[in-house]
Amino acid sequence: MTVVAVTGGMGAPGATSTALALLLTWPLPPGRRVILIEADPDGGSILAGALQGRVSAEYGLHQLGVAHRQGNLVDAFFRQLVDLSDGRRDRLLLPGLVDPTQASGLAYTWDSISQLAASLGSQQIPHDVIIDLGRRGHTGASAIVARRADVVLPVVRGTLPSLAQAQPRLVALRNDLDTHGTGADSIALVVIEQGRYSRQEIGKQLAAPVIGLLPYDPERARVLSDGEGDTGKRFLRSKFMRAARSTADATLGLAAQRRMRLAPRPAPGGDMSAAPASPMLSDGWAQAAAYIRQPPAPEVAPAAEPEHRPAGEEAGHVR
Repeated sequence: MTVVAVTGGMGAPGATSTALALLLTWPLPPGRRVILIEADPDGGSILAGALQGRVSAEYGLHQLGVAHRQGNLVDAFFRQLVDLSDGRRDRLLLPGLVDPTQASGLAYTWDSISQLAASLGSQQIPHDVIIDLGRRGHTGASAIVARRADVVLPVVRGTLPSLAQAQPRLVALRNDLDTHGTGADSIALVVIEQGRYSRQEIGKQLAAPVIGLLPYDPERARVLSDGEGDTGKRFLRSKFMRAARSTADATLGLAAQRRMRLAPRPAPGGDMSAAPASPMLSDGWAQAAAYIRQPPAPEVAPAAEPEHRPAGEEAGHVR
């Protein structure tokens, strides 16, 4: 089980597009799933952007605050997930806030969300979790999410303005993780290759390893940020998506190294394998999610699929 927190910064360096690219290219052995939680306290952008409004705004993170206070956070969490894998339910999205003012309703819920994310790897059907914290989600009430993550991925561009604004933010993040988290060695940079600075220069300047290099490709990025363009094979075979897959592989490797160093975290009780069905997107996004899938390992048997309600029973179902 791996929990990854993706953070951004000033100037829209591409954190959400990176997180979505990781979701679509994340290597999944048989019987494993991955969830992207869009947890930017400034509001989410995937519903209106990549998904072009095809999923009801009723779905999303904002539903969890009330559910937490009522004692049914786990059930509500699974009911808010959107299936991007055309019915296989192995690549899932929890859309973000539709209004930044909703963030205050989650002030006392972030701790439970972070515990839930950590527990998903120990269930009958294990889940990896990617959490998009946006520009400032690694601070304030939601900082607990980054502190408990296996890997924290700040996204920066190789330009002087981006690196200059990232440096003090990374110093603060490093201090916070050393003081309240599992250590600043969880930080690894994802660099958008825009600007004249090399991987080595960026890593040295920001005092963190560069784990991924994503090409500066506005056309491909708009597919992820705005839903513009074709999500077919040309996009899926693009240098951008291949680089995202390499970043996902490297992230999993770093998480495994850190787990060897750190004591295992106890998983909260409760079996979450019988999750309700999620609304599906049967279009190019499902193809994208299914495109790069790790070949099945003969020695690993797929986990038993829990029973779900028939597709379409939930309000807001998307075909």
